[in-house]
Amino acid sequence: MTNSQGTAPTAAPLRERLRASALLPGLLLALFALVSALLLAVSSELTAAAIAQRKAEDLQASLSQVLPHALYDNDPVKTILTLDDTLEGPVAVHRARQGEAVSAVAFSLIGQGYAGGITVLMGIAPDGRVLGVRVLSHAETPGLGDKIEAAKSDWILSFDGRSLSDPGLEGWRVKRDGGDFDQFSGATITPRAVVATVHRGLSLFDRHRAALLAPPPKEHD
Repeated sequence: MTNSQGTAPTAAPLRERLRASALLPGLLLALFALVSALLLAVSSELTAAAIAQRKAEDLQASLSQVLPHALYDNDPVKTILTLDDTLEGPVAVHRARQGEAVSAVAFSLIGQGYAGGITVLMGIAPDGRVLGVRVLSHAETPGLGDKIEAAKSDWILSFDGRSLSDPGLEGWRVKRDGGDFDQFSGATITPRAVVATVHRGLSLFDRHRAALLAPPPKEHD
């Protein structure tokens, strides 16, 4: 084959055209990935504030179930003291106050249930009594283990008013293990995990009682 001037095309231009045609799909793919990343970044930026607001509202609703509103005049969602406990690790504690006095604290710990972690939120009075307990998340069996939810059963209310000394060390177990707390028919591991987690929470409070009830210099409100 010859060109319009009657000479054969050289190999170099042909190679350049082939190389350019091979690079085009890669360039288009890279451009598509860049545009997608930019769109995701913009979307994340636009929704971050709304997500943060929703999380704050959910936390406020949960705290209101374990911290009676009559006990405080501050915002426990924003009044946080982080403990560095030797057994539990870092624990964020929400502190309720009336004036400068700490009237209650609330925090969550995770216990190991039948199907995975169970996040337990608990409110505790200055004298070490339980003000309320709620399960924030779990993956337990519907119809059996999910009775730890306040919406499914009043079992979770059995912790109200309890303390380390009530019912005492031996009593902080389900009845099948010789303790004071009911288990569920066909499901013992789940309530056993919640009972143990609440007891851990009371022990944590007892270890740090002085720091939790004193105005800490690092607290932000």
